[in-house]
Amino acid sequence: MFEVEQIIADHKDVIHDVVFDYYGRRMATCSSDQTVKVWDENDQGKWSVTSSWKAHSGSIWRVSWAHPEFGQVLATCSFDRTASVWEEVLGEKVAATMSPTRRWVRRTTLVDSRTSVTDVEFAPKYLGLVLATASADGIIRIYEAPDIMNLSQWPVQHEIANKFPLSCLSWNTSTYKLSSQLLAAGSDDMATITGKVFIFAYSENARKCVKVDTINDITDPVTDLSFAPNAGRTFHILAVASKDLYIVNIKGTTDPTGNSKLDMQTIKFNDHNCPVWRVCWNMLATTLISTGDDGCVRVWRMNYNRNWKCAAVLKAESSSGMSQEPPVSSPTFSASAATTAKYYKKGIISNPNQVPWH
Repeated sequence: MFEVEQIIADHKDVIHDVVFDYYGRRMATCSSDQTVKVWDENDQGKWSVTSSWKAHSGSIWRVSWAHPEFGQVLATCSFDRTASVWEEVLGEKVAATMSPTRRWVRRTTLVDSRTSVTDVEFAPKYLGLVLATASADGIIRIYEAPDIMNLSQWPVQHEIANKFPLSCLSWNTSTYKLSSQLLAAGSDDMATITGKVFIFAYSENARKCVKVDTINDITDPVTDLSFAPNAGRTFHILAVASKDLYIVNIKGTTDPTGNSKLDMQTIKFNDHNCPVWRVCWNMLATTLISTGDDGCVRVWRMNYNRNWKCAAVLKAESSSGMSQEPPVSSPTFSASAATTAKYYKKGIISNPNQVPWH
C-alpha cells in the first residue's frame, strides 16, 4: 500500500527537481525562486529543511547528489548559464551539548556555457568524481575533479557538440557487455521531426566521447530520461519522458566484422494520455515512477512475462479536498484509499511445475 504525504516545501515559485541522496535519508529541491533546500528525515519519518540558500541568479533546473564516498556534495544548474558545485561543511559547536552547525559552501562555478544549463548529473562512482552538464546550445560538457580534496578545480575533459538543444541527460551505471560507459541525452526541440534521444560513448580510437546511436522511434520533445540501475541483467533499460512514456531496452552486440554496436528495442506507453515530465527508478530497477500533466504519479512494474505494467496510480488531494478518479484500467492507492485489502482464493496448485517462473 502506498501512502501520500504532503510536504510544505516553502519554495516561492515552481519546484523543478526533487532528488534523494544515495541512502534516501536526505533530499534536495530546487526552484525558480533561485534557491536550493536540503531536507533531512528524522527517526519518525518526518522531513524538515536543514539548509536553504540562494544558489543562482536565475531559475534552477536540476540538482544532483554525488556519491557519499566523496562527501556531501551537490551540483546545480540554472537558467543563468552556469552550474555550481556545493559542499556541506561543519562549523563550530554553539554549545558543548549541541551538534556542530552545517552550511553549504560553493566550491566552484562552471561558466563554460553560453546558454541555459538544462541538466547536471554526477557520473557513477567508479569513474571518479565526474560531472556532466547539458546545455540549450546542444553541448554536453564532462568535468572531472582531479583532487577530491580540492573541489575548486573542475577542468573540462570532453565537449560533445550536437545540432539540437539538449534538455536532459543520464549516465548508465553499468558497462556490462558494452565496450565503454554510455551517456544518454534528450532534446526538447520542436522544429524538426527526427530522433530526439542520443547515445554517447567513449571512443578509445578517438580518445573522446562520441555519438554512437540515435533512438529514432522517439521524435517528440524529450523532457527527462533515466538509465535503470543494473541489477544483473544482460541488457540495459532507459526510460524516456516525452509526449508518452517510453522504455528502451539496449543490448551490446558484435557485428560480423567484430565491431561493437547497440541493439535497441523501444516500447511506448500512453497511459498518461498527456505529456510525461519526469521518470525515475528504484535502486533495483524493479519499479519505475513517471509523472505527467494529468497530475498523477504512475508506478510501473515488470511482470513475470517481462512486460511493464502500470501497477498503481497516485493522485494528490486537490485544494478542495477531493481527489480525481484514476483510470479504471489501473489500480490506485491514495491518501483516501481503504486501509484494508481482500484476498480471494483462485485455485490450488498441486504441482510445483504449475508455478510461473519469475
